[in-house]
Amino acid sequence: MAQGDGFIMKEAQTGKSACKNALPRIDFSSFILSLYSSGLVQLGIVEDPSTGKKTKNLEIAKYTIDMIAMLQEKTSGNLNGDEQNLLKALLSELRIAYVEAKS
Repeated sequence: MAQGDGFIMKEAQTGKSACKNALPRIDFSSFILSLYSSGLVQLGIVEDPSTGKKTKNLEIAKYTIDMIAMLQEKTSGNLNGDEQNLLKALLSELRIAYVEAKS
């Protein structure tokens, strides 16, 4: 993208990202909470925002849980205490909810 084009020009002029007010802060905790929320939808605990209905998709829920577990393993030793505790708690909650949803 050339420097005179929309996004880069606006960002350069204002010193702010064009999406700053529209999107949540980008950090590890927000990312994990986003995955957790998706897991709750996939487990049928929370309504799908796009349909307004609760539906279960245990295969995709397991995939999301496994993805969060992989992130826990790969980020071990690189997170602060709050991030570690959040990741551990959310992963535990999703695993318990998955077992309950399977029965």
